[in-house]
Amino acid sequence: QVQLVESGGGLVQAGGSLRLSCAASGRTFSSFAMGWFRQAPGKEREFVAAISWNGVSISYADSVKGRFTISRDNVRNTVYLQRNSLKPEDTAVYYCAAELTSRRTVQVAKNSYDYWGQGTQVTVSS
Repeated sequence: QVQLVESGGGLVQAGGSLRLSCAASGRTFSSFAMGWFRQAPGKEREFVAAISWNGVSISYADSVKGRFTISRDNVRNTVYLQRNSLKPEDTAVYYCAAELTSRRTVQVAKNSYDYWGQGTQVTVSS
């Protein structure tokens, strides 16, 4: 079993920056590829970014490329999502997810992930 706890959400003005963190516990963190997803009110949960277990493979949704950066620290068992140039449409609940895998590639489909955090609300005001 893996427990994931997100933090760093809150209210920020458009154009601002915010870093989300997701701390993992329960199993060897480097056994997991990690992903960030988000869900806005009335919309389906969508892929944001993912990083392989060794940090070599990274993928972003087109809507966040160039603005968001995913990274991980396998010593601190934490994955991060640095978000810059925030827009009102980035408002959502952000979830981190873990996929138990040894693959070097990452997955964008939410049903590929085995564990999920509770989510953290991010609101971007215009």
